[in-house]
Amino acid sequence: MIEKIAEFLEGLKLDIRKTKNGRFIDQKVTPDVLSFISDCILNFTSEDVNTEFCIKDIWKSVYFNKNVEMIFGKPSPKNETANHEYDKFIAQPIKTLEYANILEVEKKGNKNYFKIKNLELLEYISIKEKNAYLFLSVYLRKVLTDGGFIKHIDEFIKKAKADKATTEDFIFLKEKYEKFIIGNTPINGKTEVRRIFTKVINIFSAENCTLGTIKGNLSKRNIYYQDLMYNRINFRDLDKEKGLSRQEAEISSEDKKSYDKYNDYLINKAIEFIKKKYSESEVKDAYANGPAPYTHHIFPRSKFSEIAHYLENLIKLTSEQHYTHAHPKGNTRLVNTDYQLVCLISKAESIEKSLIKGEFCYSKHNFIFVINTGLKREIKENFKNSYSFEDIRNKLKTIYKGM
Repeated sequence: MIEKIAEFLEGLKLDIRKTKNGRFIDQKVTPDVLSFISDCILNFTSEDVNTEFCIKDIWKSVYFNKNVEMIFGKPSPKNETANHEYDKFIAQPIKTLEYANILEVEKKGNKNYFKIKNLELLEYISIKEKNAYLFLSVYLRKVLTDGGFIKHIDEFIKKAKADKATTEDFIFLKEKYEKFIIGNTPINGKTEVRRIFTKVINIFSAENCTLGTIKGNLSKRNIYYQDLMYNRINFRDLDKEKGLSRQEAEISSEDKKSYDKYNDYLINKAIEFIKKKYSESEVKDAYANGPAPYTHHIFPRSKFSEIAHYLENLIKLTSEQHYTHAHPKGNTRLVNTDYQLVCLISKAESIEKSLIKGEFCYSKHNFIFVINTGLKREIKENFKNSYSFEDIRNKLKTIYKGM
């Protein structure tokens, strides 16, 4: 997936020394906010690349209003005292998407109107914040490489990985970045640049699990994925993020309520994506005739909430496939393991076809994670041991044969 994002960005000229645009990222551009705003754009435009929108359109949309309070715990968008905050919250991610050529802009009078330029990548970012994080990682490297600044980032990260990064190294890097932005863009205030600098360096720090910055200073601990979020609640992807202590990973009852609401949002978003992507059943068996109205969790949502929003765990089925074969006698609490294998084999084929087409939506790595989680097995994949989809299908048959 990283390679596909890099391929898209490769042909773009993103050198801020030439564009003079310092808003390629900003204070509110975090993975969770970027993913959410992308989702709101898709909802407002109904994924029509010809539909124009402005920042106020997203702000006033029912979908944005319905979800922003629930996900981010923010005041109502209708609250006039929050106007300035919401303007940045929506505008800054949109500006990043525009700079990355995912959106295009046209000025009419004193107002900017946007349209979708790369629907597929916008969908990918919208699916979940992990996708937005991967995009930002590749995107920032491209922008800073074009601008000739990446060498300074890499030098700091190299020292940090060797446990040799000092406060002096950090201050040197931050001052270099200030000069880089102020010297090449209309932004002229150090305070503003420093706020943006946090969003830049911490992406690379989280990617490499090294020191970064917290509250403007060199951090005393490594920066993790969670530190990148606008909404820093410890319930997101904790099982997948290494480096968190048990205390950090504990979930309060209040956070659990937030988790449930947020997880429902992610699941519904993923289900809608699969519904739109497939008009027919993904399982091509004797029961595939007719409409396919059901998006089925291969590993049940009730037992595996951590993978309930993964596209790789969702499959489109006909009524008969869903209520007669996936769930015996229509009891959704029961799972037919034989048909579960059929669904996994079929999903592997859907994912493989999608990746061959060069689509962004699926990941083989995610599919293996879904299998490992649902079956409590460990299919290990690394640079030396990379499974083909045929290998995965054979592995699944062997596992289910022994069940």
